[in-house]
Amino acid sequence: MLKFFTFLITLLLSFSTLLAQEKKPKVALVLSGGGAKGVAHIPLLQKLDSLGIVPDLIVGNSMGSIVGGLYAMGYSGNEIADLAKNIEWNNLIGGSLSLDNVSNEEKSEFNQYLISAAIVKGKVKINPFILSDQNLRNFLTSITFPVYHISNFDELPIPFRAIATDIVDGKEVVLSSGSLALAMRSSMSIPGVFSAVPYKNTLLIDGGILNNFPVDVAKRMGADFIIGSDVGNGMLPKERLDNLQSLLFQSGMIASNIKNPANRALCDILLSHRSNITYGTADFGQTLNIYEQGKIALTAKLSQLIKISKQLKKFKQRTISVPIAKDSISLDTIVYNGIYKDHLNLIKARTNLTKGKKYSKTDIAKGINTAMGTALFQQIKYRLFDKDNKTTLYLNGLENANHQIKGAIHYNNELGAGLILNYTGRNLIGKSSRSLITIDLAKNPKIRLQHQNIIGKNKNWWTRTELYANNYRQGLYTAGFKTEDYKYRFQQVKSQLNRNLSSLKSYIGLGIEYENTTLRPQVPIEVSSVKENSISRYRYQNYLATLRFNFNTINKQYFATKGSFVAINYKRSLDNILNVDIFSFDNQEYIKLKGSLANYHKLSFLTSNRFSFSPKSTLIAGVTGGFIFEDIVKEDKLSFTDYNVGPSYFLGGNASIARGGSFIVPGLKDGEALASQFLKVDISFQYAFQKKLFITPHLDLVLFGNNTFSNYLKNFTNITSNWNDIEQQTGLIFSTGLTASYNSVLGPIIIDASFVNDINQMRFFVGLGYSFVAF
Repeated sequence: MLKFFTFLITLLLSFSTLLAQEKKPKVALVLSGGGAKGVAHIPLLQKLDSLGIVPDLIVGNSMGSIVGGLYAMGYSGNEIADLAKNIEWNNLIGGSLSLDNVSNEEKSEFNQYLISAAIVKGKVKINPFILSDQNLRNFLTSITFPVYHISNFDELPIPFRAIATDIVDGKEVVLSSGSLALAMRSSMSIPGVFSAVPYKNTLLIDGGILNNFPVDVAKRMGADFIIGSDVGNGMLPKERLDNLQSLLFQSGMIASNIKNPANRALCDILLSHRSNITYGTADFGQTLNIYEQGKIALTAKLSQLIKISKQLKKFKQRTISVPIAKDSISLDTIVYNGIYKDHLNLIKARTNLTKGKKYSKTDIAKGINTAMGTALFQQIKYRLFDKDNKTTLYLNGLENANHQIKGAIHYNNELGAGLILNYTGRNLIGKSSRSLITIDLAKNPKIRLQHQNIIGKNKNWWTRTELYANNYRQGLYTAGFKTEDYKYRFQQVKSQLNRNLSSLKSYIGLGIEYENTTLRPQVPIEVSSVKENSISRYRYQNYLATLRFNFNTINKQYFATKGSFVAINYKRSLDNILNVDIFSFDNQEYIKLKGSLANYHKLSFLTSNRFSFSPKSTLIAGVTGGFIFEDIVKEDKLSFTDYNVGPSYFLGGNASIARGGSFIVPGLKDGEALASQFLKVDISFQYAFQKKLFITPHLDLVLFGNNTFSNYLKNFTNITSNWNDIEQQTGLIFSTGLTASYNSVLGPIIIDASFVNDINQMRFFVGLGYSFVAF
């Protein structure tokens, strides 16, 4: 009997040991942080798929949490590789809102300043982070949409953990629930680069500050077998700590780097990429090369992966796929947080999301982008949440301060240098309003005061009133040489009522304007070398009714690569007053003329289209024109042809001039050609040698005349290339050249060399910084 019990116990122990041996080991995949270098994790995911190794747990930090989170929700390694190769990383990581997502009423101010700061409770507050994360948030929310209803990360196809750092209490945070997109974003909040993420009662930043390669987290969660991929550099040696950037990076990662050797030792299979990757954390433009370099460490560990794959084949593996997402979701509730009550109706109108209706993820993302286009927010976070078969959309806005100051610098070899200062205030006079003052402290100073209100139930109407004034030194040119300088002063007051046809693309507007143009010679006529009757003072005042149509889908303020722009302006002169002082050298006295010119209709249009042939090459083509149609000239009117400087179009210059009626013609000086009628065709080819370096050959053809419209048409068959002395003819300006540009932190740097007919010389233009703009 004793022998029987001994045999039975031995049999049971052997059976239990056999069962224990047959229990599937818990396999964990751990992916480190490393910015762009995290793309090197992806070849490992592809190899796991091909070998049939399905992790039971994924732990990731920073970029590792992005790659690991997508893998955990069911994306295959190949699908993640395709995403990484096709994403516009520069736009995703820190890219600002595209111009074509900016509201009509805000486009003229968008990305026009070098620096900006908020005024909060009387103190100037600088933005605490460098890069905008709105595009990154939108991307993460969109790509994790199929699992928006899963708030427990253990319920994902593969259980997942993201690592972050509690910057308030200095603790490691393991994110196991909530929004997957928010967990990914929190894990990569690099201090000083991206904003910290609010979480419960604290703030989260990049998990790499305390634990960049969180293998210990997987071990604590019961992992039996750990596959780790580490793209971190570890502690840099003394000879590499020779600059501020490396010193700051090393000091911020000390705690994590101290833990790193122990975490690496916990891995059963470790892919160490530090000696293989030759690029840095910010080199998102090199993702294809980093991906290829990620295969080096994988190849070294391939035999070990094959071995564990064979051992796992006898166990049942998880079935992994991305959950099927609904085509559309009915929003039962919409909750708005962090939005001032003065802006709430505007945001509701612009998002165009209504509870009780169904929307796709594209509709929701479009609504968020449209709300961002109001320029009221630093960011808008959104999350869908399901409970009791009802879906709630949470919109959490971080608004810009109501008072902001901005600044920029500019220089060009024609107008000199200047400092632009701007104050922008919100809701100072009425809800959904904006007021601003912009001053250009320069040799040619300018000032602009503007106030606008967005009105109406659906916020599709807006009013804008503006005062603009400049003080130029305007050159008078003959045969390509400056013969005289004029003190040119221009003031304009205008008010418009506009109606958006599409809040992001187009609008029409009615308005009234007052213009005052004054010209005086820089050197008084009576002491100049000119020995003939000359104008010593010219003043023209004009009152106009206006009609405007504007269409704009251009994607960038500078160096745009796609989109179209159309601006059509019609003006009707209602009344004008002309005062001219002419100095008579024969009689040594002033002759004063006072009267008015014939009233007129004035029609101008500007079109520009961009066609992108590749990521680097863009064709730009446009047609621009301006025409003045005079009323029948009465006997009491002064000659329109002799005194039409005030209403004329100014042609020339390489940089935009805020003064109305000015049109760029490269190679000409600003205002070198005055026209009452003109038609311009331009074509150029923008090629990006590097991300920020462009070469643009260009060609411009201008047919212009300084006479009546009927004479302009009649002389189309009598065009002269001697446009400096066209008299009653129609002149042809032919301009061609090459522009080299660099998109610097100070603003665009432009160097242009252009040849213009009749002048028969090459002219050079050098410009830097942002232009002073006007509506």
